[in-house]
Amino acid sequence: MAEAERAAGSPPGAVQVSVIVPVHNSECWLDECLKSVWEQDFKQTMELSIFNDASKDGSAEIIAKWKVKLEDAGVPVVVGSNDSAQPRGVGFAKNQAIIQSSGTYLCFLDSDDVMMPQRVRLQHEAAIQHPNSIIGCQVRREPPESTARYTRWINNLTEEQLLTQVFTSHGPTVIMPTWFCSREWFYHVGKFDEGGKGVPEDLLFFYKHLQKGGGVLRVNRCLLLYRYHPQAATHSVHEETIWNHRVKFLEDRVLSTWTSFTIWNAGKQGKKLYRSLSPANRKKERPKPKIPICHFREATPPFIICVKQDLTGGAFETNLSMLNLKEGRDYYHFN
Repeated sequence: MAEAERAAGSPPGAVQVSVIVPVHNSECWLDECLKSVWEQDFKQTMELSIFNDASKDGSAEIIAKWKVKLEDAGVPVVVGSNDSAQPRGVGFAKNQAIIQSSGTYLCFLDSDDVMMPQRVRLQHEAAIQHPNSIIGCQVRREPPESTARYTRWINNLTEEQLLTQVFTSHGPTVIMPTWFCSREWFYHVGKFDEGGKGVPEDLLFFYKHLQKGGGVLRVNRCLLLYRYHPQAATHSVHEETIWNHRVKFLEDRVLSTWTSFTIWNAGKQGKKLYRSLSPANRKKERPKPKIPICHFREATPPFIICVKQDLTGGAFETNLSMLNLKEGRDYYHFN
């Protein structure tokens, strides 16, 4: 048995990694996506688990073609489908793909993205060492400049910031299409929310993962081509829905442990955050002026920072660094 298999505690012949692919009307990208599974340089046992969620295009035919190719190459393919008129949503499709799979580890892949050949091998190595963690990776965006700030954020967070910057509007600090984790840990956290369209199932799972003490790591290699396009499921989630989940998570995880705090931003975002807080965290909404406004040098930590990063040519970041504060203790970004 291979050393990695012994480390993972798997019996001989067990599938080490299941690549989990939910599919809905993905014919534009699916061929390239599945080709990237075929091109993996992983030498241990791997399977592909696809769930086709009521696709009306040519996705089923593409899946059938790649099932033959992959199985000829020694990669088993498990295909499930929802044949009703309406899709059940990304959370449901991912859960079904996991249920029908058998791998000790789960490698998540969106049907519009493309893996680099080393992805499964390198993330598997990391996951063996960190069994209670979600392992991510760096990405290359397509089109290249479609979300430049977001892509820089994904790729450049430090190891500490993967855990401290979990409250920002960017969402999970390792993005869902790069996730790799053990099956055992996935079921310990619980399945994806199956509420369907408009539900941020990845964000909700990520928050549950953190609440249960899970770690977050990133392989510092670009292992995924991450596509941006108008049909992406992320566009179906309302900004206000995500805002409400973020505020609740911030209150539960940080503000419940602080006796007082300062919101860094007297503008629209800072005021919106203040109004969104529970009465206990706001104390009471007082008559105008509701809360005092002061210069950042005169303000007292801890801070919740509602200023967007990477937008001021470094001016905001310089002001913050002047205060010699520690992120995760003296401040959190909420931007």
